[in-house]
Amino acid sequence: MTLLLAATVTPLEQICREAGRETAMAKDILGEAGLHFDELNKLRVLDPEVTQQTIELKEECKDFVDKIGQFQKIVGGLIELVDQLAKEAENEKMKAIGARNLLKSIAKQREAQQQQLQALIAEKKMQLERYRVEYEALCKVEAEQNEFIDQFIFQK
Repeated sequence: MTLLLAATVTPLEQICREAGRETAMAKDILGEAGLHFDELNKLRVLDPEVTQQTIELKEECKDFVDKIGQFQKIVGGLIELVDQLAKEAENEKMKAIGARNLLKSIAKQREAQQQQLQALIAEKKMQLERYRVEYEALCKVEAEQNEFIDQFIFQK
């Protein structure tokens, strides 16, 4: 008896099987036409798998765009920092050039002053030599006059 029950199909079961086959056929025909049913049995143009992949791609793109935005902020900060360091380096370079030029100027001034002092020393040495010669000449004249005076006094 159990074999009979198992082999016997009720009319309701028969209708459901036929409806299932018809639904499957309809889904196949619609699938070939590019139309699909989603999990809520709504008719869609895209295959549910493609739709899911599209959603995932959209989320990945959003994440990528967010990461690019963060990257641009970081790079922008880095560029500002490098620009600031470049300006500071340029300022220090200009200070160093100014200091070097000042030192060169001071060295040239000292060299010029040294040459002036050497010229003055040479002039004073020449003047000293003239005064020495003049002194010797005056000493000679004084000696001659003293000798003349002594002779004049002894003659009297």
